[in-house]
Amino acid sequence: MTLRRRRFIALAVALPLLAACGDSDGAPAGDGSITVGAAASLTASFTELGDAFMAANPGTTVTFNFASSSDVVAGINEGAPTDVFASADTKNMDKLVDGAGVAADPVTFATNDLQIIVAKGNPRGVTGVADLANPDLLVVACTPEVPIGGYTQQVFDAAGVTVNPVSLEENVKSIVTKVTLGEADAGVVYRTDVLAAADKAEGVDIPADINVQATYPIAVTKDAGNADLANAFLAYVLSADGQSILQTYGFGAP
Repeated sequence: MTLRRRRFIALAVALPLLAACGDSDGAPAGDGSITVGAAASLTASFTELGDAFMAANPGTTVTFNFASSSDVVAGINEGAPTDVFASADTKNMDKLVDGAGVAADPVTFATNDLQIIVAKGNPRGVTGVADLANPDLLVVACTPEVPIGGYTQQVFDAAGVTVNPVSLEENVKSIVTKVTLGEADAGVVYRTDVLAAADKAEGVDIPADINVQATYPIAVTKDAGNADLANAFLAYVLSADGQSILQTYGFGAP
């Protein structure tokens, strides 16, 4: 086990203590604004979380940049102004850590798992991962650099199947869009994305022995323009209120 992996595990175990320190009933965060770069799969949950944070801290503004974690971290490393980075995997967070781009060690704040997304009613009768190898099925995915793409390949490897996607999308939300619009038959996404699609899609479970648990770390960047507010937002994500919002969208605890 690598030192960095042990660090993430240790921080995940310490989360309840950190969350208590960052309870939303504490002192106001103060005035100012921050930009949060976050994984596309966090779009709905972090939008609500940001609204709740601003309501609890009048005079603050939180602006989000939602994209694939790989695109967000690439932008940060190229100088895009970002105060907080929330990734859908440790691999892309490591890119920021390795570049000495974080103010403190990342903290795991949520987990997720994967499902196969299909159109409402499952018209192609997809029953499991093995079906995705059917050349007659239009499957969409992401490149391995994107967290969901890397996780998906792990699932395919564990299942012993070879899948040839008809297209490689920018992020997980693009997979959802292709399936819900009928431009693709299936794809592998996060369970939270299937929930967010509501009556436009259905999820087909992936057995636990080949499924992957996605780990979501968060960190304040070294060049944060408003470090105090950035740390206050991070603490809110870890707080009971922040965790409750994430759980309503289907995210698991660290």
